[in-house]
Amino acid sequence: MLELGRTYTVEVDCLDKDGAWCLIEGERLLLPQREVSEDLEPGDSLTGFAFQYQNDCTLLTLRPVQAEAGQFAALKVQQVTRHGAFLAWGPPKDILAPFGEQPERMKMGETHLVKICLDEEGRLFATARIDLCLEWDETPLQSGDEVDCLLWQLTPLGAKVILNDLYPAIVYKEDLAENAAVGDRHRATVRQVREDGKIDVTLRKVGREARTEATDVIRQALAADGFLPLHDKSNPEEIQQQLGLSKKLFKKAVGILYKGGEIELVDQGIRRKEHREE
Repeated sequence: MLELGRTYTVEVDCLDKDGAWCLIEGERLLLPQREVSEDLEPGDSLTGFAFQYQNDCTLLTLRPVQAEAGQFAALKVQQVTRHGAFLAWGPPKDILAPFGEQPERMKMGETHLVKICLDEEGRLFATARIDLCLEWDETPLQSGDEVDCLLWQLTPLGAKVILNDLYPAIVYKEDLAENAAVGDRHRATVRQVREDGKIDVTLRKVGREARTEATDVIRQALAADGFLPLHDKSNPEEIQQQLGLSKKLFKKAVGILYKGGEIELVDQGIRRKEHREE
């Protein structure tokens, strides 16, 4: 039996007033009439998302979905009823987050990070109990690994994140953009795995790639008038605000540019050297 919450490639068997009837592995799926294009014919292939059982068949949608079963997404509350909160996620029918799956009661218009799940009867629902969906005890991740990073919750120190849709970790404030929001996805690098198993990650490039990018940022900042009012005594917040770099990376990039003869260090900052032909 096909599972709801998955994307399938199906073949159109026939069309009638209800829509396009499709077949896969001997099962019938219905693409509702509202989504049937005028040029669709029997024998055509479709890639659709199975989202609901109805009258002994499975309904398909061609609409893009924000998450499949087993995945996380930040979804907006469209309606709150006595059953729970209904969240928009792409298919015509909003998905239910029952009250029992809400650590805090959801309200109209709010956006919450949830995981799309299947209950014992194969029905789709959303849970906001993210901590119960993660692997807390062991991780195969190591320092330097590149990972998918999903922003879970903003905190005074930065943000709680989920790595590869499974492992909890922390990103510190200095790595976050000012407009960072729950549900943002990034590529990240594991900075360290502590002895207690907690994981720190960075959203910044690391190593040579980070230094190369930082030197390019400084060159661009110097392009206007050749002077940048930042130096090794500047506050980290000031450097972050003007260049988007940590102070440590800024100092490394300045050292590279200085040794390369591209800049000179002056009392109030750094100045681009003008190279004149003799």
